[in-house]
Amino acid sequence: MIRQIAPLFFAKDMTRTLAYYQDKLGFNCQGTWQDPPEYAIVARDQHAIHFRCAEPPIANPNKYPDELLDAYLFIEDADALYAEYAARGVELVRGPANMPWHRREFVVKDCDGRLLAFGANL
Repeated sequence: MIRQIAPLFFAKDMTRTLAYYQDKLGFNCQGTWQDPPEYAIVARDQHAIHFRCAEPPIANPNKYPDELLDAYLFIEDADALYAEYAARGVELVRGPANMPWHRREFVVKDCDGRLLAFGANL
């Protein structure tokens, strides 16, 4: 039985990426490997994201207009988390909205240009 899945993202500057996920998005660093770090894991509410230091693939030029997401995070309260992220200065791509698929969600852009959607049940 699969109980959890963790995305693996590439990061050009691991120190910058870890600081962003900790300071802006409220994740905790679970560990880093190598010095300087080549691999790291962050987690929030028992859900992890892994990072590997590498050049990311070439971006799709339509990524942002088409809102091509890199990850979708299921949360309990979209408005509360949105307010937290707004107060922390997170780059907000789309504010909270009720979606036809019965979720209230918003989208942020992280420090490496990834689009992360956060959605809560209506």
